[in-house]
Amino acid sequence: MTAGSKLPRPQIDVATWSDAGSRDALDLVASSVAEMVGFEIAIISVVRGEQMYAVSVEGSNEAATAMLGLSTPIAMVLPELERADDWGRFHFVPHERLEVDADALGWVPDIQPLDAPDAWHPLDLLIAPLYADDETMIGMLSIDVPISGFRPDPTQRHLLERYAVQAERTLRMAVERNELAERIRLAEAARRVVRFATSQDDLESVLDDCRHPLLEGFRADFISLRTYATGDLAAAGTPLTGLPDHMTETVRAVARRGWAAQQVVIVGDQTPGDPFLDDVEQGIGTEAIATLGLGTVMLVPLGAGHECLGHIVLGRKDPNLLWSPDEQSGAIDIARDIGQAVVSSRNLLREQRLVSELRRLATYKSQVLSTVSHELKNPLSAVTGYVELLEADPSIDGDARRSVLALDRAARRMSRVVDDLLLLAQVEDPEGGRPTEPMDAVPALLDALELTRVAARRRELTLEVSAPEGEVPVCCDPADLDRVLTNLVSNAVKYSPAGGTISLALVDHDDSVELTVTDQGIGISAADQERLFTEFFRSTNPQAVAQPGTGLGLTICRRIVERHGGRIEVESALGEGSTFRVFLPAPERAGTSLS
Repeated sequence: MTAGSKLPRPQIDVATWSDAGSRDALDLVASSVAEMVGFEIAIISVVRGEQMYAVSVEGSNEAATAMLGLSTPIAMVLPELERADDWGRFHFVPHERLEVDADALGWVPDIQPLDAPDAWHPLDLLIAPLYADDETMIGMLSIDVPISGFRPDPTQRHLLERYAVQAERTLRMAVERNELAERIRLAEAARRVVRFATSQDDLESVLDDCRHPLLEGFRADFISLRTYATGDLAAAGTPLTGLPDHMTETVRAVARRGWAAQQVVIVGDQTPGDPFLDDVEQGIGTEAIATLGLGTVMLVPLGAGHECLGHIVLGRKDPNLLWSPDEQSGAIDIARDIGQAVVSSRNLLREQRLVSELRRLATYKSQVLSTVSHELKNPLSAVTGYVELLEADPSIDGDARRSVLALDRAARRMSRVVDDLLLLAQVEDPEGGRPTEPMDAVPALLDALELTRVAARRRELTLEVSAPEGEVPVCCDPADLDRVLTNLVSNAVKYSPAGGTISLALVDHDDSVELTVTDQGIGISAADQERLFTEFFRSTNPQAVAQPGTGLGLTICRRIVERHGGRIEVESALGEGSTFRVFLPAPERAGTSLS
């Protein structure tokens, strides 16, 4: 007769377990046991978790069909070993001592026992546990149906002992190769996930690219890769479509607990209840996999640091294809890698939003400055015009004329402020960048020198210039470069005592051009240097405050230089003068011509 278990039993796909060479070697050992010792059936099983799975069955096709890949709980076999007769490596349990239900064996040979002492009974059990080097049980060799019809004699037992040793060696190698192959498969999945996850900036693209490697690496039929909404960021990835809200909320709650414990959660028709879940959660999980049309799922929490960011749900339709320990630990490692990619993508998204907001604010600021400046320009022009009329009136003299002159000075100062505000709005406009075609920096430097030569002569200042012969190409707009140099040289003249020297230098580096303005003036304190390039800042030095200015000149210089991809630096000390250095990018040398 044949008998199957009344309850469905977990199975594995033997064709994908270990490698073909190892499976062939196990089949050869099982076949040798059957042929050389005189048995019809030989079965080699491997331990995976709490079950043993038959990976090699030699004998009748009926036995192979019924037992290959089928599981037997280890907890069912161990008590029988304690009741067994010790035959060395083999243990024999006569049918009259066997307590396990025959149905739980999965298959019972259809034979009629002989009417003789020591005759073999269909429910007799002859098994040899197989061990790893560390004495951990890795499998079992089972034999059944002796050709003689009798229980093994001493000679057969001696042969069985030798084949048990060979079966143990062969199974050890097969288990090691299976573990190695599984690690390689998971490592390849992890490598592909990391490669795809780090090659994309968009979070949806990161998650989408990780789907196929995960499905393939874990031999899954279903995947839900989902990140949870947090703060200003929405959820991303593939949701668990078809599940009611209370089920998805349970998945999230379990995933968050799982990340804190750094473990996966498994639910399946053939899987014992996961102790990580309470009865309610277990019931919801069972209902959820039925709704999704799956037989078993592995819920993998996704996160980084202490924060759970989402989940990976991997599902298999076959409830008998269980998740190995290597798959469970590998899934957590991969979830960490994806979690880091999620954090990077989210940080990049936040930075992009911040940059966009800063650009919007800069545009708004530029518009406000431009609007206010233009609104001031018109009435200021009227004021200036009327002041000129009053100045031309010969009847106005004495205190009245002094008042008119004071009004003229104030109007002109306000005009300079308005002009600087308009210029600041122009250089800060994100949409108003100027082209940076190559130009010769030498004429710009000399022009700035000529514009300030008269003022320098009045203060008895000496102007020195150091520049290479020939052209010095630089990437900048001519008007912008003129504005920067004129401002820096004018400041040097303004804040230098009579009889001093102002030096202008132009240095051509490989990839940049350096323009330097050095004076022997009043200098700038370290505290003032930290705020020197901010809008409307005036030095705290009383000597500097005594000079007229809007506090916008250096701000405008910095904005112009940075807009052209350069930088501006200052070196100064109180009473020792200042040096301003402007670095602007040089054009590509090959083929550059300004003529």
